Amino acid sequence: MLVLANGAPVLAARLFGSHWSAPVDGDRLWRDGRPLLGSSKTWRGVVSGTLACGLFTLMTGMGLLFGLVFGLLGLIGDMISSFIKRRAGMASSARAIGLDQIPEALLPMLLAWLWLELSGLAVAGVIVLFTLSNILLSPLLYRLGIRHQPH
Repeated sequence: MLVLANGAPVLAARLFGSHWSAPVDGDRLWRDGRPLLGSSKTWRGVVSGTLACGLFTLMTGMGLLFGLVFGLLGLIGDMISSFIKRRAGMASSARAIGLDQIPEALLPMLLAWLWLELSGLAVAGVIVLFTLSNILLSPLLYRLGIRHQPH
């Protein structure tokens, strides 16, 4: 589901182009003069990632609410990463190993830990696997034309 929350916004951007691409931060700047999040964090992405997870969990019997919250938390984690990267002066496309993966995996997995009563080891394992797979597979997805950045 982490991949779904992360991948649905990419697919939605390809399907809808510039439609519904209003940035979550409304193009606002922070006190440091840099974008709050950046233009790549859109409402289309938030809605598509959240709905994709909700529909998946509805179809698999885990319940709509769990999926909606899981997807939203993953996207909030991604926005936290973007916020931190902007404060550090990094561009939207800049690579930050760990920061690009861990918050978007940690927040929804904390929900899964509580909601599904997973073990802490299972949660940590999923976060590590998501981080490693994201780092290793992103260049391949870039070469296939699925991602706009090789990381």
